[in-house]
Amino acid sequence: MTFPGFPEESVNFIRIPDQFFRDLMLDIDDMDELKVTLYVLWRLERLEGPFRYLRLSDMVKDSQLVRSIGPGSRKARKNLELALQKASERGGILLGEIPIKRGTDTLVFLNSPRGRAALDAIRRGDWRVVEHPGSDLGIAAERPNIFQLYEANIGPLTPLIADALRDAEKTYQASWVEEAFRIAVERNKRNWHYIEAILHRWQEGGRDDRKDRQDRRDPEKASRRYSDWEK
Repeated sequence: MTFPGFPEESVNFIRIPDQFFRDLMLDIDDMDELKVTLYVLWRLERLEGPFRYLRLSDMVKDSQLVRSIGPGSRKARKNLELALQKASERGGILLGEIPIKRGTDTLVFLNSPRGRAALDAIRRGDWRVVEHPGSDLGIAAERPNIFQLYEANIGPLTPLIADALRDAEKTYQASWVEEAFRIAVERNKRNWHYIEAILHRWQEGGRDDRKDRQDRRDPEKASRRYSDWEK
């Protein structure tokens, strides 16, 4: 069957990273891997929320995808798993095994700072996978992790920021990180250097709740002090 072409109007576009075309696509030599990689990019782009992932069990239920990569559901699943593994080894996507009531399932993430942070958090146990009636999965945070806090209060992650956040997460208590973000937001200092300065002062000089209460009464004075730590 010949594709009839794209219409003039009402076309839904998705974003695909430029790096896919420059650094990834030209190296892919397997048609199933290429299809699956593009499929993951398409599906993840249409999702909302801080946790963007696909389940292998849901991908297998997509009849159009299944028909395109293998005759019969069993052969298609085998081809799909192989294509996902190739895409993971090439670095385009990330795969993570999770326990469910009836065994295990595979989560598929984009290999991005957000995807790496999500997979690391699941492996550490900071996020738990919750199985709802009807076999839908959700991911719930035991408490907001540093990557969620950054994206919710400052903006999108970049590779350099993601590395700095990983280091900070290992260095400072989770409760300190949450409180430092809250203070920065209250003072309209929405940048990582300011938050890091708060954490560094607490680590070097100790956490002083009385002084923090004074800071709330005089935020301008507190902002000057933390700005000195940034230098």
